Amino acid sequence: MKIQEILTQSITKSIQELFQVAIDKIEFQQTRKEFDGDITMVIFPLLKLIKGNPVELGNKIGNYLVENVSEVKAFNVVSGFLNIVISDDYYINFFNQIKNNEQFGFVTPTSDAKAVIVEYSSPNTNKPLHLGHVRNILLGYSVAEIIKASGKKAYKTQIINDRGIHICKSMLAWQKFGNGETPTTSGLKGDKLVGKYYVRFEQEFQIEFDNEIKNNLNVDFVNQCIEFTNTNEWNETIDEGIKEYIENGGSDDISEREEYVKEVLHPKVLKKHFKNIYFNRYSKIGAEVQQMLLDWEAGKPEVIALWKTMNQWVYDGFEQTYESLGVNFDSYYYESNTYLLGKEVVQLGLEKGVFEKDPDGSVWIDLTEDGLDRKIVLRSDGTAVYMTQDIGTAIQRVKDCKEKNIDIEGMVYTVGNEQDYHFKVLFLILKKLGFDWAKSLHHLSYGMVELPSGKMKSREGTVVDADDLIEEMTKTAQKLSEDLGKLEGYSDDEKTKLYNTIGLGALKYYMLKVDPKKSMLFNPEESVDFAGNTGPFIQYTYARIQSILRKADFDFSLNIQTELHPKEKELIKQIELYPEVIQNAAQHHSPALLANYTYDLVKEYNSFYQTVSILGEENQVKKVFRVQLSQKVADIIKSAFHLLGIDVPERM
Repeated sequence: MKIQEILTQSITKSIQELFQVAIDKIEFQQTRKEFDGDITMVIFPLLKLIKGNPVELGNKIGNYLVENVSEVKAFNVVSGFLNIVISDDYYINFFNQIKNNEQFGFVTPTSDAKAVIVEYSSPNTNKPLHLGHVRNILLGYSVAEIIKASGKKAYKTQIINDRGIHICKSMLAWQKFGNGETPTTSGLKGDKLVGKYYVRFEQEFQIEFDNEIKNNLNVDFVNQCIEFTNTNEWNETIDEGIKEYIENGGSDDISEREEYVKEVLHPKVLKKHFKNIYFNRYSKIGAEVQQMLLDWEAGKPEVIALWKTMNQWVYDGFEQTYESLGVNFDSYYYESNTYLLGKEVVQLGLEKGVFEKDPDGSVWIDLTEDGLDRKIVLRSDGTAVYMTQDIGTAIQRVKDCKEKNIDIEGMVYTVGNEQDYHFKVLFLILKKLGFDWAKSLHHLSYGMVELPSGKMKSREGTVVDADDLIEEMTKTAQKLSEDLGKLEGYSDDEKTKLYNTIGLGALKYYMLKVDPKKSMLFNPEESVDFAGNTGPFIQYTYARIQSILRKADFDFSLNIQTELHPKEKELIKQIELYPEVIQNAAQHHSPALLANYTYDLVKEYNSFYQTVSILGEENQVKKVFRVQLSQKVADIIKSAFHLLGIDVPERM
């Protein structure tokens, strides 16, 4: 039994016996470093039930614990805080129980444990994976692994956006300008080749648009642009732009804000929407690509053949990137197969009164009483919208799992925070339709990844390609490792593997240590630093411990009873937290909790390493115990990093 559980039972009993009061919750916190103690009970909540001085109450409870609880060695009271000193025997006994447990912290799922579906990646097939995808992929993969470690089953999936106007843009550009080049003839990965033509389409459209604005400004086009500035969409876009400006640190001063709207926001929004109007109604290349989409929907053989060929190039490229990142999936869904799903659910919703039909034949759901708005689920022409598709896909996934005798508890959608509202609506609709599992749906909403140079734009070809990023991280790790000069005796293959382990570890840890909800600035060089809260720093500590274990030429497998050094005690206290951290990380879908716990553990170990002698200790019992303690820390580093998708090197 953990010390907090022991104390909760004992303190509850003491309060009942001393004050004849029943209490159902005890509040604990970590003891502040300036006071003696291992765990602190907060006295103040008791004052609502027991009249008296908090110091007097603390002393009475403390004396009871010392007299009746063998694990409690001493106590002190500071104001309304009871600082409790736990005996060395408790920590040594705890350590002896878990030191050889390779699954420490993990809960093995029972045969009837329910499962969680975790969706992540879900890219478009018109470009390679980029830095933003990397954060999504690493978060989703790690959350699935953490959920499994917490005692549930988890299944990894994605929905690949393989249809639509953006896919046709790459296809048309390749058809017009590609001269038949392929991944084989060009030497490019398939996803990069297709992405090249997506950028080419946008470049050709930009040339056409600029020429129109400069030379042939159409009166109808200008009038439609002016009309747009009087629409609700215009007003909403400007309001969102102001909100984003304030959230990113812009001044709330009215005059400065008005200047930003006039000088920056208006031109930016005008340019974007004027281009959209021109593309949809006047562009020649825009008309060609829209016709290609119609041909795809009509099943025109040559268009379908080109679509299948180019998509396969992309899938092959994606798989190489996934393999480099060390992630995998249990199932794949494709939008070309799912975009009609959900239409039959609309009829069910109409019968239940969840949906309502407008006079024009379109179908809506009114969520205004739930603090949201009216949302369309079927257009007047009978075509589905994205919301309808997502409803159908969720239901289909549960059906597919039931066919495999998998009982689904819920789903986690790893999608950027720009889709927060979409998922609020989706989850609420599924609940109103009466699906029990809809109560356990979660949107793993994450913030944007930016670089020191600013935002990335796929259309302009300014994104950071995931493959290029992995290569850059490996090269940076190589340079820093060579500068440290500790690679003597390594073969070329061992060096290459080490550079990759360090580079990927740096990338993954830097991404995952940040709370998913927060936007982040990714600095590649900072992430590979061998000091501070970085992956390489933690990997280096693991490798250092492996060096100690290799040099320990004696039997260190026996259970030990010894008096603890304060640093040993602090380290065991940190180790004891690991199972709870896994559960919290699973509950909150936050690998950051696990990453930062691992960093705290490593900091505590390095403080221990610098304070006490390990292999140089003359007392054999203490030496054995310190080697055992080092080994357990290494085991937890490896275990935690496995859940983050990070490898650890045996030598560095």
